[in-house]
Amino acid sequence: MSTTALKAYVTGIGLIGPGLPDWPTTAAVLRGEQAHLPAPTVLPVPELLPPAERRRASRVIKLSLGAGLEAVKQAGADASTLATVFAASGADGHNCHALCEQLAGEDRQISPTRFHNSVHNAAAGYWGIATRSMAPCQVIGAYDASFGAGLLDALAQVAVDGQPVLLIAYDSEYPAPLHAKRDTPDCGAVALLLSPNPEGSMGAITVAPTTVAADPLADASLESLRGAIPAMRALPLLRRVARGEAGAVVLDYLAPMQLGVEWRPC
Repeated sequence: MSTTALKAYVTGIGLIGPGLPDWPTTAAVLRGEQAHLPAPTVLPVPELLPPAERRRASRVIKLSLGAGLEAVKQAGADASTLATVFAASGADGHNCHALCEQLAGEDRQISPTRFHNSVHNAAAGYWGIATRSMAPCQVIGAYDASFGAGLLDALAQVAVDGQPVLLIAYDSEYPAPLHAKRDTPDCGAVALLLSPNPEGSMGAITVAPTTVAADPLADASLESLRGAIPAMRALPLLRRVARGEAGAVVLDYLAPMQLGVEWRPC
């Protein structure tokens, strides 16, 4: 293993995206057991939030909490104890649009709720409220490389602290006219619960830098998602996980540097 490589074990996965309501459905699609049928992303109700916060929850809050909690539930972990890394290419596209509309009009009195939902760390804040977590939390933005940046940060924490870390990578679409400049078609999220120990895990990932081109997906519908929603850059890796196939994939990062990821099922 390269001296620059980082390793951890995957104990839980969550995924929400267009036509992909959860990880079991996504795994079946990635195994080729069923076709990917494009459909608007279905967002779960954030039941863990108190009623007042639940009413205020935006699309990205519902998205990130849903994916994160799916990974935690699959692993049988306690969400309140987990260090977290939130990675997103932007903040909340719909709230950003609404704020721009408000500021372009005569009444520029911005709703405090609208403002605090628009900031990049809003999802992390709602996660803390929902899970009552006081554990460390990082919030990262690296445009289209956000999944890779979040993965590296989470793996580094696992290596240094020897504790599980939950990575939640998510992205939101923007309404017109901002959509013309950032044409993410819908929102989507991937969550990985990473552990330093193999017990109860699905397998191990080892990540090291490379300059090899990222792996595309043969399925045109899934490849479209991989290219259009930054969080879905994880799909080539998740395809190996779903199929139980050991081997290497390359994920997009900050070109010319990419991430070489080796997957070994347990």
